[in-house]
Amino acid sequence: MQNTRLNTLFGATTERLGSWLRNPWRRLSVIIISVLLGNFLGIAIAAISGQRGSQDVVIAVILVATVEFIDLITYRSKPERTRSLLIEIANGLKIGLTYALFLEAFKLGS
Repeated sequence: MQNTRLNTLFGATTERLGSWLRNPWRRLSVIIISVLLGNFLGIAIAAISGQRGSQDVVIAVILVATVEFIDLITYRSKPERTRSLLIEIANGLKIGLTYALFLEAFKLGS
């Protein structure tokens, strides 16, 4: 690939972001933000699908398939190896989404 300005800028930006995320506290903060974003998405999905009422089964199948796919990617590797940040962010989204759906189910049950 040619060494253009855009290629140099993109490479420098990803290198700087990667070095910024090597700090464990920053990495933890990004994972916590992904859990909170998953919680928000879970509440939004429950509200939208509850409003319509016609796509409940389809949305449930999509959510279960997504959660199982993230579980497959996250937990297939050995626990001794450190996971990549992208996998940790996806796992945080999954945890927040699942937590929000449980909370919505408890709200509807009471």
